[in-house]
Amino acid sequence: MTSATYPFTAVVGMADMRLGLLLNAVSPAIGGVLVRGEKGTAKSTMVRGIASLLPTIETVPGCRFSCDPAAPDPGCPDGPHEPGPGATRPSRLVELPVGASEDRLVGALDIERALADGVKSFEPGLLADAHRGILYVDEVNLLHDHLIDLLLDAAAMGSSYVEREGVSVRHAARFLLVGTMNPEEGELRPQLLDRFGLTVEVAASREPDERVEVVRRRLAYEEDPAGFAARWAEDEAELRARIAAARALLPSVVLGDGALRQIAAVCAAFEVDGMRADIVTARTASALAAWAGRTEVTTEDVRQAALLALPHRRRRNPFDAPGLDEDKLDEILDAYQPEAEGQAPDDGGGEGDGDDDTDPGGPDGPDGPGGGRSPDDGPPRDGDGQGSGPEQPAEQPPVPEQRADDAARPEAPEADPHQAPATGEGGEGQGVDARGAAPERPAVAAGEPFAARMLNVPGLGEGAAGRRSRARTAHGRTTGSRRPHGALGKLHLSATVRAAAPHQRARGRTGAGLLLRRDDLREAVREGREGNLVLFVVDASGSMAARQRMSAVKGAVLSLLLDAYQRRDKVGLVTFRGRGAELALPPTSSVDAAAARLEKLPTGGRTPLAAGLLSAREVLRVEQLRDPSRRPLLVVVTDGRATGGSQPVAQATRAARLLAADGVASVVVDCESGMVRLGLAAQLAGELRGPAVTLDELRADSVTALVRGARAARDGGPARARHGERTTTEHGPQHRGARPGRRTDITERVA
Repeated sequence: MTSATYPFTAVVGMADMRLGLLLNAVSPAIGGVLVRGEKGTAKSTMVRGIASLLPTIETVPGCRFSCDPAAPDPGCPDGPHEPGPGATRPSRLVELPVGASEDRLVGALDIERALADGVKSFEPGLLADAHRGILYVDEVNLLHDHLIDLLLDAAAMGSSYVEREGVSVRHAARFLLVGTMNPEEGELRPQLLDRFGLTVEVAASREPDERVEVVRRRLAYEEDPAGFAARWAEDEAELRARIAAARALLPSVVLGDGALRQIAAVCAAFEVDGMRADIVTARTASALAAWAGRTEVTTEDVRQAALLALPHRRRRNPFDAPGLDEDKLDEILDAYQPEAEGQAPDDGGGEGDGDDDTDPGGPDGPDGPGGGRSPDDGPPRDGDGQGSGPEQPAEQPPVPEQRADDAARPEAPEADPHQAPATGEGGEGQGVDARGAAPERPAVAAGEPFAARMLNVPGLGEGAAGRRSRARTAHGRTTGSRRPHGALGKLHLSATVRAAAPHQRARGRTGAGLLLRRDDLREAVREGREGNLVLFVVDASGSMAARQRMSAVKGAVLSLLLDAYQRRDKVGLVTFRGRGAELALPPTSSVDAAAARLEKLPTGGRTPLAAGLLSAREVLRVEQLRDPSRRPLLVVVTDGRATGGSQPVAQATRAARLLAADGVASVVVDCESGMVRLGLAAQLAGELRGPAVTLDELRADSVTALVRGARAARDGGPARARHGERTTTEHGPQHRGARPGRRTDITERVA
């Protein structure tokens, strides 16, 4: 016995998400909705609930690709279709699992039959099932890159192509894309982010009465799903009828020149990329008017449409929080009022303009006064006879942010950054209090991020698909062939033919066709790139506390975090200062979280380098058990000093050798500055068996300059590189005063 779907109208609150889904139900051309929010906020429940409210569709009987009998797809694999009556069925909600295979998404060809018999035997995938319906991706930010690429292609072209060794199939694939995600687990690629028409932020209510009602309804549903759904059937029917009426009215909605100028002005002022934002905003404004029962788009429609369609399109990097300055939005709309173009004022046609209850900061939704700052004649209110308290939920307060203690603290004198390390109390110990604890200095802002040079793990891995280190993957260049393990993946045609050719006479071949057996099939072995676990170990001690220096260090780590985001890595952050180390951020796919922790990182105290390295080793040990295929890359950001405790230098050396013995790939970012350099970070890199790079060498443009200098020296050109104090000799670039052989020559590595 299957449980009834939780009714859409029974969900308490969530006005923004409710409005975004309903507008897409009215106008599927908007392009779907992305729902961002914390876990446990009924995101999946509402998406599954909206599917039951969509109108039914007509399909060609027997067509596996849901062709419309009024306009069948001429290239349908099940076609051509003869004219005739269609079959009616509900709109589908197709769920794409995060771990789905490529064949499950786009469909699969029977390669064996295609080669042996020349028959196109095609099994449709999820894209075919979702045609003219909803494609729902829960945790869309965790979707693998190769699946995202396929989604982007299908969303852009409205069709799906499956090609295998010269055999191809194409079918229509136009669907409403709905995704849900928890931003704490990582962000979306900008290309896919732009494909969602609207975006909404959701958070659990902090109102006790509303939370009580949520629990009451959920318990009632779990006790008797069918009975609970029956109590809400009337509200569901009324909302379904209103969606159908709005769809019918939508072609009659007039989007005047004044509204178009407002939309163009808003998109230009907020510097969104491309023209998709203008088009989606216009479609959303028209849908808002139709939802309100009007045939004219008002300024309030444009305002609400902008709040839904623009926030996710103005992000410039993954550390920018999505959002829109509503004061600036109001100023732009006021400056481009339709009256200025000689048009009549947007008064909503006398159907309750909603001016009295418009609240710029109120919730966006059709189920309360103001209807999400759209017309006030929203859909029927949720009601089940359980009291009116939660039926008109108050505006949900924002989720309180976890703020660092920014209270002013007296700063301890800064240690001399050039002071040599001591075996006991070092220069960082000057600010240690009576209990030996390290006093904190207020966090400093990070410097400007830059394009970072490529850091990778040597060897060939088999981890999750990404863009950093070499690995055997399902996509990439073909490097060989092998017998398939389980279902056949990518066919290696020439290897398959070579395997079958010697047996053709024994198999009794008489015609032109190739006689194949299962044992003849070979799949391609491909080499691509994988994502790694990049664990940052950041020195936050007193020797790093100089303002300008720590700002540069944070800017460098921020640059590496941005690089990790682009290369689809997991990241973690370990910091050490005072008496020990702290796991500031467990390994996660959210570089946003890492950037936030880094920004609030205080400094001061001694330098327990050994504790930082040992803490990193334990983190990597645990992650190896959780995800053994993901190879780690340890990035130690320090000046190499080690102070505090008994024999701090010897302890740090032993910890580094343990990491090296574990086979951990490491890079040391040397933060030492000044005229006199001790080369301690380079010595640490030697113990870790990895390279050491300075902050300057971490820049991609600096590496380019080094390569040019090395090639010029090799070709007999000028011997001096164009970067800082490095000079290019027959042995490569050297730092003045550096010890020969202690630093890895990155010019030779790159060249």
